[in-house]
Amino acid sequence: MASWNDYNDAQSNPNLIPKGTIVRVRLTIRPGGFDDPSQGWTGGYATRSSAGAVYLNGEFTVLEGPYAKRKVFTLIGLYSPKGPEWAGMGRSFLRGMLNSARGISDKDVSPQAQAARRIGGFADLDGLEFVAKIEHGTDAGGEAKNEIRMAVTPDHRDYAKAMGRQVAPAGYAAPQPAYAPPAPTYAAPAAPAMQQGAFPAPTPQPAPGNDPRPAWAR
Repeated sequence: MASWNDYNDAQSNPNLIPKGTIVRVRLTIRPGGFDDPSQGWTGGYATRSSAGAVYLNGEFTVLEGPYAKRKVFTLIGLYSPKGPEWAGMGRSFLRGMLNSARGISDKDVSPQAQAARRIGGFADLDGLEFVAKIEHGTDAGGEAKNEIRMAVTPDHRDYAKAMGRQVAPAGYAAPQPAYAPPAPTYAAPAAPAMQQGAFPAPTPQPAPGNDPRPAWAR
C-alpha cells in the first residue's frame, strides 16, 4: 500500500508512456512554412530554426490501447549546419516509418519494396500510420518527455500484434482437409445402333369382313 508520508516510490512523471512501449501511431506534420524545392522540401511542411537547422515537426497520436489519443512530439531532422548526422538519422527514421506503414521488411530490396520507400513529397507522410517504439528524452527545460525515434518494422516480433494482424505461432502448420477418394465417374452404356430390320414387322391385320374372331373380341 502506498504511503502518503514517503514519496520515494512515487512515479516521477505519471504522464509518461513507459519506455519501450510498442504502439500504433499516426503522424501529423505541423507545418513550418519553409520550402527548398532543390531538396524536394515543398508544401510548407518543413520548419527552419533560427540556428539554420531544418526539420519536420512531428506530432504522433497513439491510435489504440491504454494510451490511445496520447500525443508524442518529436523532430525529424532534415538538415543541420553542424553536419550530416542529424539528417542521416532523419532519413533512417523516415525509411523505417515507410517500411512499417507499408509492411515491408527492412531487408527487402525487391523493386516493389524500393518503390514503396519512395514518396512524392512530404504530403505523403502527413497522416501516415505505423508502429513505433516509445522512448524517453528531455525537453528544453530538462524535463522528461516521450519521444519516438524508431519505427517498428515487420521484422520485429511485436509488429503484427500492434498492427492488429493475426499470425500463426512458429512451427504451426494449418490442418489439411481429410483425404477423400475421387468420386467414380459413371458412364451410361451406349445405346445400340439402330439398324434396318432390327424390329419385327407388324402382324398383318385381317380385313374387316374376313376377321374370324367373335364380335365381342374384335
